[in-house]
Amino acid sequence: MASRREFLGLTAASFLSVPLIGCASSVPVRHSSIAHPAAKPAPVASSSMAHASEQSAPSGSGAGMMEPPPDIFDAQALDLEFWLRPRTIEVVRPASKERAKLLYWKDGEIIESAYQDLCHLMRDVNGGNETRNIDPKLFETLWGTQAFVQRYGIDAPLEILSGYRTPASNQKLREAGVPAARQSLHMVGRAADIRIANLNAEVLGGLVKSFRQGGVGFYYRAGPRGGWIHADTGLQRTWKG
Repeated sequence: MASRREFLGLTAASFLSVPLIGCASSVPVRHSSIAHPAAKPAPVASSSMAHASEQSAPSGSGAGMMEPPPDIFDAQALDLEFWLRPRTIEVVRPASKERAKLLYWKDGEIIESAYQDLCHLMRDVNGGNETRNIDPKLFETLWGTQAFVQRYGIDAPLEILSGYRTPASNQKLREAGVPAARQSLHMVGRAADIRIANLNAEVLGGLVKSFRQGGVGFYYRAGPRGGWIHADTGLQRTWKG
């Protein structure tokens, strides 16, 4: 397995360990407007992240390279200031070509209109565009993941490959041979399949796991953008698919 330094070439300092800051979870959902720009290439990471774009799947090519500090991808090592600042998340939905950059949390409170926009973007695009409330704790993890890697030069939108799924949509995926659990948390708005351009799925999954907010599934696929990570707010567990 390649070292994390091979993907990022970074060092990290130690920070005060703090838990995630909670958010209110009861927010009404309505249809909202999100930009539908023409498709364009994902932003490229800065030169300090050059190795990441060359990686498509875990490999054993990290021989002879120094291992990074063990907490380099540890979200629990973030300081309190990180969690108290306003939260702006940039997401893209490849299936619908939607893109949005939203300030959704400030001064300890969710901004309702932005939350509604995010829930709409996370709708079941393959199941009649049905929408439901998404667990705010999931948005904490998604925002935290993006904000964390931005500190190291990766300024790319978070790709949402799958958000909410109706039971019917989930069953269709199962019948088509797509990895989908029978009691998937996607069906209750507590899971998302995500990807960040130029960031290896193993690295992304390791970071998401370090938030300790639920389950993390590692899905490796061939190609520079083939892998993805399942993140949910259920029991803490990991698996590979």
